[in-house]
Amino acid sequence: MYKIYGGPKSRAFRVLWLLEELGQPYTFEAVGPHDPEVLKINPSGKIPVLVEGDTVLTDSTAIMTYLADKHGDFTYPAGTLERAQQDALTHMLLDEFDAVLWTAARHTFVLPEERRVPAVTASLAWEFGRNAERLAEGFQGPFLMGDKMTIADILCVHCMGWARGVNFPIESETLKAYAKQVRSRPAFQKIAEMVR
Repeated sequence: MYKIYGGPKSRAFRVLWLLEELGQPYTFEAVGPHDPEVLKINPSGKIPVLVEGDTVLTDSTAIMTYLADKHGDFTYPAGTLERAQQDALTHMLLDEFDAVLWTAARHTFVLPEERRVPAVTASLAWEFGRNAERLAEGFQGPFLMGDKMTIADILCVHCMGWARGVNFPIESETLKAYAKQVRSRPAFQKIAEMVR
């Protein structure tokens, strides 16, 4: 059984969602970053953390990749062109969605106040909107890569929810409909209940 550490409003949401999609048993410790329980197993204090046996894994995308590969679902097989495309899409989302949102968060509340540059948020919101429009232009449907839902979809929809929460623009009706459809999945709904 997997053990997950993290807050349900953090990137741990992605891991919990995937575990629900995969139907895998897990226990969840709802803790924030730098919690003493987290620091015992991850010296950086970052969440989420997955523990399997004596092994500790960190980083939500690395954890999702491992789980999808291990259970053979929500991913294309390693060594295939489809997997290369999936990995490229995942990295693009990390660079153009997640990193932009994280930079905004750092300059809003994460960094010490004297290190924040609040004015950068407007530029980041513009950048996010531009990146979302580019993603919409290549959207295949019903999922990012066509008929198969992958961990890239979990990453994308989680970031879109994060963006909505901080008022970053998503103008594309296509992306809005896509996110609504993916959020209606029972696995997403179960984890979303933890946040409410």
